[in-house]
Amino acid sequence: MHDKLELELRRGVVVLAVLSRLRTLRYGYELRQSLIAVGMPIEEGTLYPLLRRLESQGVLTSEWRAAEQGPSRRYYVLSAAGVDLLGRLTGTWHGMAKAMDDILDEGRRDDT
Repeated sequence: MHDKLELELRRGVVVLAVLSRLRTLRYGYELRQSLIAVGMPIEEGTLYPLLRRLESQGVLTSEWRAAEQGPSRRYYVLSAAGVDLLGRLTGTWHGMAKAMDDILDEGRRDDT
């Protein structure tokens, strides 16, 4: 049960995490590794469909670039609409995080 609830909680923030990492041009594997490095693991089966969906919504742009070794890579970056969305979602996140901190702190005070 805990794992399922944790997955639901994580699913709610994955878009914000992805957008925040795409302020600069990154390809999918690099993006995934940068999220893993900060404790936000994401499966390839979740990441790539999300990237395609965000691009189809106009939030991201992408381009193919030749790699020094191996196949070409598709690089993603925020579009102007994506920068705006990231700003709005960041504001929403900070408001929700503040509210949750207050709720959780209140619960701790009630426990003592």
